[in-house]
Amino acid sequence: MLPASIPSPEQGVWNLGPLPIRAYALLIVLGIVLAVYIGNRRYEARGGKPGTITDIAIWAVPFGIIGGRLYHVITDWQIYFAEGGRGLAGALRIWDGGLGIWGAVMLGGVGAWIGARRAGILLPPVGDAIAPGIAVAQALGRWGNWFNQELFGAPTDLPWGLEIDPANRPVGYEQYATFHPTFLYESLWLIGMALVLVWADRRFQMGHGRVFALYVLLYTIGRGWIEALRIDDAHHILGLRLNDWTSIIVGAGALAFLIWSARNRPGREKDLTRSPAPVDGESTPIG
Repeated sequence: MLPASIPSPEQGVWNLGPLPIRAYALLIVLGIVLAVYIGNRRYEARGGKPGTITDIAIWAVPFGIIGGRLYHVITDWQIYFAEGGRGLAGALRIWDGGLGIWGAVMLGGVGAWIGARRAGILLPPVGDAIAPGIAVAQALGRWGNWFNQELFGAPTDLPWGLEIDPANRPVGYEQYATFHPTFLYESLWLIGMALVLVWADRRFQMGHGRVFALYVLLYTIGRGWIEALRIDDAHHILGLRLNDWTSIIVGAGALAFLIWSARNRPGREKDLTRSPAPVDGESTPIG
């Protein structure tokens, strides 16, 4: 017999002596570990050196976390700096939830570029290797929103409606008990994405950053319809939430790159290493 709704966890923090164990943070860490493991396996399958993705993650992960938090705080600044907000201390409490994926991707990409440059390898094959793992990590991390009872959708009486405690219901929705579990929708979408990315990569021998671009395109499509269900406060531009506009712009860019790259750089890279910079007096070879 199907349950009438999905219950929310009674708590998201467990105290191990003086040390608090937070479900949100734990899931983020587990997701990162999974992403690195999957990325390493895929990069080695492409002919890369074992452990390369782990070395790059040392740079990419801290940059990504900082970028994700900055994006969240900037786009939802009123939560922290408006009258009665949580203040600077709240903005720094990353364990309470709040990582913006686009900030994480952008600044994480900078960290990955630094790591790849130090290792003397090309960045696009790294992105193609880690893309499915990033999707899996996001899918796992979304369950942190379940523990925190946050970022759910509009009220619903569907059997998979998510129970939200009265204290966590938005203003104007106090009378509703169950809401769309957007964390679950996005998690399932991301798992499906990871499978599609692996399939497409094998089927079409994708390279030169196209697997990563496909990840971005598919995520923006999913984020668009999921965002439309959410009722948490957000900035709106011309009737659309800010994250919808971000998805439209970023998704269009990813699609354009996919088309351009497939036409101009078919197949995969034959060499994963960067060409050495020319010394003074030498010209850079063409081709």
